[in-house]
Amino acid sequence: MATMSKVKRGAAMLALAGFTFVAGGSRAQTAGTTGNLEFAARISPTAARSEPVRQFTFFLLTKSYADIARDVEASDKIPSRDEFITDLKVSEELREWLKTHDVLDLTIPEMDRMVTPDDVIHVPEFLLAYQRSNSGGVTKGIPKPRYRDADKKENPERYERQHQEYLTSLKKFISSNPETVSGFELELSGVNPQNKWAKIHVDHTRKVSRLAPELAQTKYLVAKADTDLDGRATLAGIAAGNYWISTLNLDAAAGDTRLRWDVAITIQPGQTTRLELTNLNAIDAHAATP
Repeated sequence: MATMSKVKRGAAMLALAGFTFVAGGSRAQTAGTTGNLEFAARISPTAARSEPVRQFTFFLLTKSYADIARDVEASDKIPSRDEFITDLKVSEELREWLKTHDVLDLTIPEMDRMVTPDDVIHVPEFLLAYQRSNSGGVTKGIPKPRYRDADKKENPERYERQHQEYLTSLKKFISSNPETVSGFELELSGVNPQNKWAKIHVDHTRKVSRLAPELAQTKYLVAKADTDLDGRATLAGIAAGNYWISTLNLDAAAGDTRLRWDVAITIQPGQTTRLELTNLNAIDAHAATP
């Protein structure tokens, strides 16, 4: 019985020793598959000495922040120019004119040189704007309409004849007096699509600027670190693999220079990767993706 007890104790000790070995091997393997990242960030302003990027947060991501921002942009697709024009609550004639002209802002001073007498006559919004800008007797010789709105129902043939006569004479007058179109764009502000188009783009940019950093930090963030007064920081125990060191949509500034970083790096197992972040591998914040 004593011998059997010794055997059992020995087996138990061997089993325990084996478990410790496996556990120790697991720890060794984990340590061997991670690495460290040491980086320093500096900005060189125009005609000035470089400065460290102090106490600034950098993010280690599993995906490029530029790609993350593009994903968010794709999920909030803005309409094409033609789609936007098609949905405008304006006349069909104005929609067709907009689609064939490279302009959405109808209030620009150059509008009088972009429209023809035919455009003024056939686009209801242009005709009304021209009539308003030349109302009050300020324009000499401008034709006066002879048709009455009441005739539209009571005597539609006469209404149509007199209406066409007016448009024909007005077109001839505009052709002979092109300067009378000048300033008519001031009467188009109420139907100007530029404001709506600009708002769509502003709202889209704001949405991407809000959602892209949130997505980066909730789905792709591995670690983050704040630089010290020398612009240096360390991230330890990072699993070996490919990453991006990023400032997201935050600008690091020095003098007249504002930069962002979105730099690809590879962490090697059991090694320390060192990275210098400078103007050379940065993105100009003024032209950066949100």
